[in-house]
Amino acid sequence: MMSRKRKGQIVAISGLFIALSLLLKTLDVLVNASDGLMITAALIAGYPIMKNAIQALRYRILGIEALVTIAVIGAIMIQEYWEAAAVTYLFIFGSYLEARTIEKTRSSLKALLDLAPTMASVMRDGKEVKISPNEVTKGEIVLVRPGENIPVDGTVFKGKATVNQAAITGESVPVSREKDGTVFSGTVIESGYLEIIAEKVGDDTTFARILNMIEEAQESKAKTQKFIESFTRYYTPSIFTLAIIVYFLTRDIEFTLTLLVISCPGAMVISAPVSIVAGIGNGAKNGILIKGGEILEKAGKVQVVAFDKTGTLTVGKPQVTQLCAFQMSEDELLYRVARAEFSSEHHLARAILTEAKQRIGSEIKPAEQFEALPGKGVRATVDGTELYIGNRKLMSEYTIPYGQEITSYIAQEEEKAQTVVFVANHERVLGLISIADVLRADAYELVRNLKKSGVKKVVMLTGDNERTAAAVSRELGIDQYYAELLPEDKVMKLKELQDNNIVAMVGDGVNDAPALAIADVGIAMGGSGTDVAIETADIVLMSDRLDKLSYTFGLSHATMNNMKQNIYFAVVVVVTLLIGVLTRNVFMASGMLVHELSVLLVIMNAIRLTRYKAVKSSHRLHSTRNRGIPNGVQTSPSE
Repeated sequence: MMSRKRKGQIVAISGLFIALSLLLKTLDVLVNASDGLMITAALIAGYPIMKNAIQALRYRILGIEALVTIAVIGAIMIQEYWEAAAVTYLFIFGSYLEARTIEKTRSSLKALLDLAPTMASVMRDGKEVKISPNEVTKGEIVLVRPGENIPVDGTVFKGKATVNQAAITGESVPVSREKDGTVFSGTVIESGYLEIIAEKVGDDTTFARILNMIEEAQESKAKTQKFIESFTRYYTPSIFTLAIIVYFLTRDIEFTLTLLVISCPGAMVISAPVSIVAGIGNGAKNGILIKGGEILEKAGKVQVVAFDKTGTLTVGKPQVTQLCAFQMSEDELLYRVARAEFSSEHHLARAILTEAKQRIGSEIKPAEQFEALPGKGVRATVDGTELYIGNRKLMSEYTIPYGQEITSYIAQEEEKAQTVVFVANHERVLGLISIADVLRADAYELVRNLKKSGVKKVVMLTGDNERTAAAVSRELGIDQYYAELLPEDKVMKLKELQDNNIVAMVGDGVNDAPALAIADVGIAMGGSGTDVAIETADIVLMSDRLDKLSYTFGLSHATMNNMKQNIYFAVVVVVTLLIGVLTRNVFMASGMLVHELSVLLVIMNAIRLTRYKAVKSSHRLHSTRNRGIPNGVQTSPSE
């Protein structure tokens, strides 16, 4: 495809020839030379048009370039040199302006590309060496100074710095990073110094995956866009056939050629893709990665939004709040459970291990045997004793009894929105551990904002117990909830919801991967640290903020409305021009000018999407008193 710079050169040269020709005609001198200049201008501007037409015909595509080429050749044959020059000049000039204008719709994407790291400083053999980011290997120490782009994903080994993560999360407010903190490729150190252990390099970095996903997204087409392309595939040959019929009826070659050129649906062809590119670009700029036009279009039609709870509605950092031990000390109970959970990747296990390290302080070794029981808990052998750690389902499966006193205690904890973990051997319950998570501050306005953006119903799908799920739903005003769900149960519930609705599923992108995949629109929270999120979800909210969800739906609505405006406008222009041609009120050069202006107006309308901003809620966030209420975290790995 010809570059914008090359198109500009052709516009300048052909425009110069046309200007010289008009000057000679005005002075009434060298008339033949004037015609020669017009022909030269038509050939210079028409060559790339003809080249594109021939390439398209090889793939059996009869596009606007072919019609313009035929019209220009015919105009030269009947000695309408001015018409030939004007048509080709206006077409190539319109193409040049179109290319320049579209660059503005890609400005946010270009800004991302400009942030791509070009150099990395690493320590090799005790010396600092500057290499390409693609040459960095996992485990190497990368040195980054103020003003430099971080070239890898990794963990801070040494130093402290303020990092601008706008390229990843869309947030312009810098964050502080020090030892053991996580950093991402493409982010910039504003002040400070970091030594980073490289964990993901080259094409595996979060930044590289984001760029790759955006490139793929721009090639993915919305249904409306596909329909328009299908329509024009039949429309253009129909116009060509109509022109032949008109010629045989009128024997007016100029009239026929004008009909060919003016009836081309240029503005209609570009109406959908330019809106899609602008919408995706706006999303990327705000930390919202949308995997293509079809996803962007579908997001605007979502009727039901289903949420995972832990890590989505809550901050995802559960803490041990209460220990209840029977026939042993609390520290001993905590130590045994920590050993049993040592090999678990579940967030509850992380909470227990963290509490054990802070409270006991001694080294914790893994259990002799360990088995994860999805949706129930774990079974492990600690110091020769088999332990069962999990929820009611686990106790029921292994027929471990517990009395009314324990039942009443659990009910009280769950009423306070705490999740209670059973600790038992094969004979009895040895203790209970209460764990709580905190609702996100922006979760309180979530339902209100989603309803404003057109969502009819908000649902929560959780592996947590009934009481905890009910407490969270009441607190947030969620329409409906389903509790104690295994991963496969969530999938089944989503399918039920999809019977009469377009459903979006919002999850953390790891344990909710099956649900994200089955939903009409899968949305992952905080994908900056999650490979599965970027791979499985249709939309990734990199900033891990719930308010970006309503922004996403609002952006989708705005993009679809923009696309419709462009299409309606393009149809009106084409119909008006056709009527003008058939009534002999529109001629080739003037019609071509209107045609190109309509294309530019369509693009300028799409550019408005790059400045789209969500309307801020006039309601204040939930009171500080309520924000601090801890809410339960489920015991199922499905969360």
